[in-house]
Amino acid sequence: MRYIAFLRAINVGGHVVKMEQLRAVFRAIGLASVETFIASGNVIFDSETNAKNLESGIEKALEKELGYEVVTFVRLEAELAQIAAYEAFPASEVGKEGSTLFIGFLRSQPKAEAQQKLLEFPNAADDFRFHARELHWLCRTRVSDSPFSGAWLEKLLEMRTTLRNVNTVRRLVAR
Repeated sequence: MRYIAFLRAINVGGHVVKMEQLRAVFRAIGLASVETFIASGNVIFDSETNAKNLESGIEKALEKELGYEVVTFVRLEAELAQIAAYEAFPASEVGKEGSTLFIGFLRSQPKAEAQQKLLEFPNAADDFRFHARELHWLCRTRVSDSPFSGAWLEKLLEMRTTLRNVNTVRRLVAR
């Protein structure tokens, strides 16, 4: 089965990792046909293991190699195609000048109360939608001007996440 791993906090905040080093770690734990896609922690590979066990195994191997925790979110290639095709917001909104759509990968659906808090947060520049194990964030301003960040979202949702621009996700699917 073909999988994509999304690694949290790779090549940000001082955690600089060469892509060859990432590929070597993945190969060392028995994953096949390992490729990296841009230097932001996207790793494509083949395995017959289930996603939950892959997440755990990859996290342990990366922590051993790098010396710090690397939270990992694994999706089947077919799942990623569905995520990329899902229209959480009208195309006219996503395509507006200055707007960016991010996908936040989660391990599970957040608690209903946490989802509601985020959806009710008063802010005209940002909209959120939950679908399956993903959070879709439409940011209508520069991200640096938004009150939201990955760390803020993690605190509110009480779970880890990693964000990717929808264009990156679509390019992963199209490659």
